[in-house]
Amino acid sequence: MVNVNVTANLPGNHIEPSIAVNTLSPNFLVAVSVDDSTGTALTGVYRSENGGQTWSGTILPQAPGYMSAEAPTIDYTFPNTFIVAVHFFNEFNDGTIATYTSFDNGLTFNPPVLAQLGYGLYVHNDEPFIAVDRSPSSPYRGNAYIGYTPIYDLSVNSAIFFQRSVDQGLSWERPQRISDPRGQLNRAALAVGLAGEVYAGYIQLGPAPKYAYIRVSQDGGLTFSPPVTREATFLANTVPVPSPLPVPNYAFRVQTNLSLGTDISAGPFGGFVYAVWNDFRLGYADIFFSRSQDGLLWSTPVNITGAPAGSQNFSPSITVSPFNGTIRVIYYTNRLDGFLLDVFVAESFNSGLSFSNRRLTDVSTNPNGTSPTPVLLIGDYITAATIFPDTLAAVWNDTRTGKQDVIFGN
Repeated sequence: MVNVNVTANLPGNHIEPSIAVNTLSPNFLVAVSVDDSTGTALTGVYRSENGGQTWSGTILPQAPGYMSAEAPTIDYTFPNTFIVAVHFFNEFNDGTIATYTSFDNGLTFNPPVLAQLGYGLYVHNDEPFIAVDRSPSSPYRGNAYIGYTPIYDLSVNSAIFFQRSVDQGLSWERPQRISDPRGQLNRAALAVGLAGEVYAGYIQLGPAPKYAYIRVSQDGGLTFSPPVTREATFLANTVPVPSPLPVPNYAFRVQTNLSLGTDISAGPFGGFVYAVWNDFRLGYADIFFSRSQDGLLWSTPVNITGAPAGSQNFSPSITVSPFNGTIRVIYYTNRLDGFLLDVFVAESFNSGLSFSNRRLTDVSTNPNGTSPTPVLLIGDYITAATIFPDTLAAVWNDTRTGKQDVIFGN
């Protein structure tokens, strides 16, 4: 399919897109992004009724007392509900996690609900991620979960926190800390398994060693094992990518984050859990993959892009078909040009035993756009979802129009 520019007719820049799809009515797609068309960063929401061919857009209202918003993510639950999690803030102050809920396929959204308040520079909650349980065999179906990162101690330390909602984001229960309180962590990764297991993962960036960890909840997010007073379950060794990447005229930030996916299908690999992240162990950024049958014992990581040595491959996002378990991982890459960026997808039809890769972008773009100097930010993530039963729905941002726009492709 030819790429669709979701925000081509909108002013300003649009980064960090996230997308969700109505499983029951797959023509309904809703995406969100950071939108600065009004002069400050806010949350743009974009809606398609025809499987992504055309889109309409608007901006979600801020909660009173907050100037800006960023890092929006979105997920879907039955029958027509979409929930958005965002980070509100005032410059560097007051980082607060909030959510919006739509019960009509993204046509309208309820006013924002404040899930966790921030306070000045002392507590700044950042980088939310949302996941909703829609497994047909889960007793907790409909539960919504958010993970986020409180940054404190003048940004020297951070931790991963978790909250759940049992009323589709209209209220949120008391937060749980699920990582060590001392460390350097970025974004949490969440996924919900076949029987409603909640998998919460993160990469410990400092102090050494640099490990990916995971915790598992068997009771709908009430408790996690192992308990936070013990070491989290080891997932993999990691080598964080340098930020910026070692390419002339790259100045944009690149995070080393996990993305988790689960197979909730009735196929032979139903119940498997998958993890991907960008890693520098080869001397360049590549995408690594590991799998597990229970979230506790993980396979040896393998790189899955087939990209040339020395190319830079980063910002992965995984999605797994709920119908047959097809795995798809999208990522940025400079493999075609060495400087210009494209988005590729790695696809596996055998539970990650092998992958093939194809290009999603129909044009390569300059990460700096029309800026005469290298830009510092192109957004920290892009997002993949699945259109039931087995079609990719991917959103990313690129500069084909000279500004950062949200692009949809499959």
